[in-house]
Amino acid sequence: MTDSHRAVDTEPTVRVLYTAMQIGARVREMGLEIARDLPSTRPLFVGVLKGACMFQCDLARATPLEVDLDFLSVSSYGQGTTSSGTVHIINDLRGDVAGRHVVLCEGVVDSGLTLSNVLELLRDRGAASLRVATLLDKAPCRKVAVPLNYVGWKIGSDFVVGYGLDVNERYRNLPYVGVLEES
Repeated sequence: MTDSHRAVDTEPTVRVLYTAMQIGARVREMGLEIARDLPSTRPLFVGVLKGACMFQCDLARATPLEVDLDFLSVSSYGQGTTSSGTVHIINDLRGDVAGRHVVLCEGVVDSGLTLSNVLELLRDRGAASLRVATLLDKAPCRKVAVPLNYVGWKIGSDFVVGYGLDVNERYRNLPYVGVLEES
């Protein structure tokens, strides 16, 4: 194929921010922190889908306790690209959280709007305790103060993908976290 017949490559590139090895090591540390904080319990790890799926499963495996897993799928965006601040449940939890020690798992926390609403929902449903574990804390983007008990890393406002995080459903399966950069 000649140069004049090659397709123009306009795909963004992904600059690695945290490697699979770095993520694995940090998640193992976080699992041990959770076990120290919740000894003699059987915590319920609630993952906010889809972005937290890989983080939640790896964190559960790294926590040397018997744990239960459940998932919640929510939307706060409606038709737009800016959070409305109102959470709509797309898929609810399968089990009851009343009396349970809940570890809410998020891939990334940015504005805090969705997280704030989900925490309120879980409180209203009678969770015995609530803790938040996030791989990434985008503190510069925060609009609402939310408690973060276990944080992998604090990052800036760059848009990140990989390890469950996506853009238009792409890049979730990358084994690392990276920043999208235009080619």
